[in-house]
Amino acid sequence: MFGKRKSKNPQPALSVVVPVHNEEENIERLHQRLLSVLRKIEGETEILYVDDGSTDRTPGLLAECVAAVRNTETEINVSVIVLRRNYGQSAALAAGFDHARGRVVVTLDADLQNPPEEIPRLLAKL
Repeated sequence: MFGKRKSKNPQPALSVVVPVHNEEENIERLHQRLLSVLRKIEGETEILYVDDGSTDRTPGLLAECVAAVRNTETEINVSVIVLRRNYGQSAALAAGFDHARGRVVVTLDADLQNPPEEIPRLLAKL
């Protein structure tokens, strides 16, 4: 696992677990949209990308996403969990859940089928 964790806070308000497999076409756009949404949420949040054995440029793009956030003044922590091979979505989600620290955990597919902008509406229903 690699990533950026600025805070020593043991429990952020929200964790977003994103299983990823060969999503080079979507990952940068997804990341920017997630950051935009999470900046509006009060308190510390985290994004946990779980790379499920991607064989395209996804791993490198995820590393760039982490590096871009590393030196910013934000309460958003970004981490990548790397699985050695494609174990499937259920295993990727389980790995994300194992590392998630948030009081609330939300899952989101990397293909943008469900827009990140819906996260605040989901949280409002809790």
